[in-house]
Amino acid sequence: QVQLVESGGGLVQAGGSLRLSCAASGGTFSSYTMGWFRQAPGKEREFVTSINGSGGRRYYASSLQGRFTISRDNAKNTVFLQMNSLKPEDTAVYYCAARLRPPTGWNDEYDSWGQGTQVTVSS
Repeated sequence: QVQLVESGGGLVQAGGSLRLSCAASGGTFSSYTMGWFRQAPGKEREFVTSINGSGGRRYYASSLQGRFTISRDNAKNTVFLQMNSLKPEDTAVYYCAARLRPPTGWNDEYDSWGQGTQVTVSS
């Protein structure tokens, strides 16, 4: 199994930027599709974005495309989520996830999950 550890969360003012990282170990990182999800208090977990093993294919939730960018560095076994123009409604726990099959969109199943990192956006 692959182990995932998120970092980079914190408190930021509305309009600011934040970059999250997810470090993977225990598997061949370049073989994994990686995804980001988030869950706000009292709400269901929702898909944010995903990226295939080589980094050449990406999917985004339609409401977030243009503000959020996913990328990966396979030499460092790390996937990133760059978040710009943050809004209070972006406040949530952000999770990274991994799967061995290629990405197809928002409804893909993932096999491994990180512990999450808190992002809080103040108004």
